[in-house]
Amino acid sequence: MDELVHHERPSPNFNERTLLISMVVIHYTEMENAQAALDRLCDPDAGVSAHYLISEAGEVTRLVSEDKRAWHAGASYWRGHKDVNSASVGIELDHPGHALGYRDFSEAQFAALVPLVARIVKDHDIPRANVVGHSDVAPARKIDPGELFPWDRLAEYGLCLPRPEKLDLGDPFDNDGAFYLALERFGYDVTDGRKAVEAFQRRWRPERIDGEIDGQIRAILFQLLLDRDRGHAR
Repeated sequence: MDELVHHERPSPNFNERTLLISMVVIHYTEMENAQAALDRLCDPDAGVSAHYLISEAGEVTRLVSEDKRAWHAGASYWRGHKDVNSASVGIELDHPGHALGYRDFSEAQFAALVPLVARIVKDHDIPRANVVGHSDVAPARKIDPGELFPWDRLAEYGLCLPRPEKLDLGDPFDNDGAFYLALERFGYDVTDGRKAVEAFQRRWRPERIDGEIDGQIRAILFQLLLDRDRGHAR
């Protein structure tokens, strides 16, 4: 039994992991309600699932055991992992998404998410840099959980990296190619460069998402890499 889980609804959509757990991937459902999302995540014809779904009321449902590979990330990549499903725990947040009326995530939902992520991170020794959004691991296809997800608040609990506040060396990249190389080094798939930039902005500079490389995001990326090289990104 898990005191953080309110309901169990086993999904048939899983298989065996081939990698150790080293990531948490946060999604939104982009469906009308939690019941519709649960029905889809448990539909064998849909071929999708997640380990957990958190309703807007803050109720946590477990669909797939963490030792199994849930099918939540699809074609994805993060820091050398091409099989993100095998390396991650997937958490779906009941939310209408951009298609059905994008809005703030509920307080009850966030209050349920924090201890769940904290337990997962502790159990599997997951670094903060590997608590990411679906858009981070699939930038060409996905935009969830989107610019309103409160990453800054999650960071206050030490559960993901915070946005750098002090930019030590400013803008170090003298051309876009250097920025893309650095973005790939940080972990992103840069096959679709503009979408990768949008995903980076959505996570690290959500107040303006335009796919354009500018001095501010160059400085933020460089600081993130500096912090990681200094051992501050664990």
